[in-house]
Amino acid sequence: MLTAFASHARSHVFAFVTVPTITRRLRINILRQSPLSSSLLLNETFSNRPNSVSRRCYCSSSAIMGSSSVFGEQLQYPATRRDDSVVDDYHGVKIGDPYRWLEDPDAEEVKEFVQSQVKLTDSVLEKCETKEKLRQNITKLIDHPRYDSPFRQGDKYFYFHNTGLQAQSVLYMQDNLDAEPEVLLDPNTLSDDGTVALNTFSVSEDAKYLAYGLSSSGSDWVTIKLMKIEDKKVEPDTLSWVKFTGITWTHDSKGFFYGRYPAPKEGEDIDAGTETNSNLYHELYYHFIGTDQSQDILCWRDNENPKYMFGAEVTDDGKYLIMSIGESCDPVNKLYYCDMTSLSGGLESFRGSSSFLPFIKLVDTFDAQYSVISNDETLFTFLTNKDAPKYKLVRVDLKEPNSWTDVVEEHEKDVLASACAVNGNHLVACYMSDVKHILQIRDLKSGSLLHQLPLDIGSVSDVSARRKDNTFFFSFTSFLTPGVIYKCDLANESPEVKVFREVTVPGFDREAFQAIQVFYPSKDGTKIPMFIVAKKDIKLDGSHPCLLYAYGGFNISITPSFSASRIVLSKHLGVVFCFANIRGGGEYGEEWHKAGSLAKKQNCFDDFISGAEYLVSAGYTQPSKLCIEGGSNGGLLVGACINQASLYSQ
Repeated sequence: MLTAFASHARSHVFAFVTVPTITRRLRINILRQSPLSSSLLLNETFSNRPNSVSRRCYCSSSAIMGSSSVFGEQLQYPATRRDDSVVDDYHGVKIGDPYRWLEDPDAEEVKEFVQSQVKLTDSVLEKCETKEKLRQNITKLIDHPRYDSPFRQGDKYFYFHNTGLQAQSVLYMQDNLDAEPEVLLDPNTLSDDGTVALNTFSVSEDAKYLAYGLSSSGSDWVTIKLMKIEDKKVEPDTLSWVKFTGITWTHDSKGFFYGRYPAPKEGEDIDAGTETNSNLYHELYYHFIGTDQSQDILCWRDNENPKYMFGAEVTDDGKYLIMSIGESCDPVNKLYYCDMTSLSGGLESFRGSSSFLPFIKLVDTFDAQYSVISNDETLFTFLTNKDAPKYKLVRVDLKEPNSWTDVVEEHEKDVLASACAVNGNHLVACYMSDVKHILQIRDLKSGSLLHQLPLDIGSVSDVSARRKDNTFFFSFTSFLTPGVIYKCDLANESPEVKVFREVTVPGFDREAFQAIQVFYPSKDGTKIPMFIVAKKDIKLDGSHPCLLYAYGGFNISITPSFSASRIVLSKHLGVVFCFANIRGGGEYGEEWHKAGSLAKKQNCFDDFISGAEYLVSAGYTQPSKLCIEGGSNGGLLVGACINQASLYSQ
């Protein structure tokens, strides 16, 4: 789907193709030229540490209302079959779905459709005379070392590192922060074509074992493997049919909890990774190292609620297993716990048993979200949005489960994004204030504010802390800061914050660019924040090509981050990049999220359209130079907003 930064100088030959399309394809090709990689994505800020739960979907709709010609030639799009016989009847209202046949990814007709679209796109990109120059400049900026915050387990430190163009970051370990690091696991060596990725991982409490999950070709299905850290020997343990899960070790390091789905019955033909049906009856298991998966303990399953999914977490003291239960993307969950010290014979006594673990229901309704922060025996601290759409910290004694007290009350404007315990009775609290992160040190017991750490305008991520350590690490980035990892020492009365590692990008001069935040009125008068990234001192004369991006859904916040490809396009083509924090996201808590959901979804579209109108009226661009982009939920956003065709490039 093509568009124009139209009329933006015919000398820029790629003017008829969206900038995001070009940069994504160039990144892919850059990676494919690297002998160690063939991945489709490259994190441009920090190293791409795998997540505990992977549910990624990207479906871009970039400025669809664009020119259908290239260099004067009319594009001939492949014919798409329309099946008008597919009609659904919803309570007497008939709705046609003529392209439902495209939902079967294994059908030959669908494969042919995809290939024809790829062929058309390639035919356009091949005519882009500036493509190679863009490739070279983007490669130079992307080719720099990136790191994640180190984390400690047992007597060792671990961290992820990417030398520059590696498709996946490599897991390193070292005896101390000054010791020579050594490679523990390099995902780039797991397949010849780079299609096997590290999806999730966990180091045992004694740092003797690494359990890690691998996925193939972008699938959510995971196979868990086990490595003995001392000699890096991969053990025979292999766990299949794993999906939407983390890995949580018990403190005796004898095994770990994980989530999976039932294996298909004999005769069922399931191609894990390309099937489009939903998965049902998620299960929580415990695996003893050195045993076959068939001997794993089934800890929990809910036959009456097939859509439930279960996540497990072991408390810092190793005594309690906390099980979180969810069934949707909504920020709500149930919370059960099991006192593992009360198990006569321990977990071993459940081998071969048909009984579930004796969980106790602490929260048994889907009316709020709860995340465990810490515990002292039966006294637990949770982060929750219960009666607090911007979140707060609460405390409950398991002996008195109906008595909950506030530790840190909800802020009137800022969102409490995360919290973790460190240095005994200290708390690291990360707030989002007008889409910018601030970091505070609080007293864990009283919740009182002790210190606020000095930070620039940007995003905090990857906070690495343990309650038994007096130091913690965190990553920071912004639109003009490639990445900094800070080390904070709380041993003394005043926190000591030092730069631990800093990412430098050759050829990038942050003084040549500017990043500002504006607040514009939406249709109903609501003030919407938006970041604008551009060359410094640009004239507001409407002459600049501009790309407007937003998401607006699922309580997800779009915070500042660094992108080498944006810098290249801004530097050489004068592109202005804009990020509208429209309703539906989580920038101002659950109320902001709900204000752009369901019956109020129109607010998302109004916010986005108002952002486009602001950029034109303020002189940043003009309709003929304005492009819009959104991925996944943002694809729906763009699909709706292109109906205002006069606002965008044509």
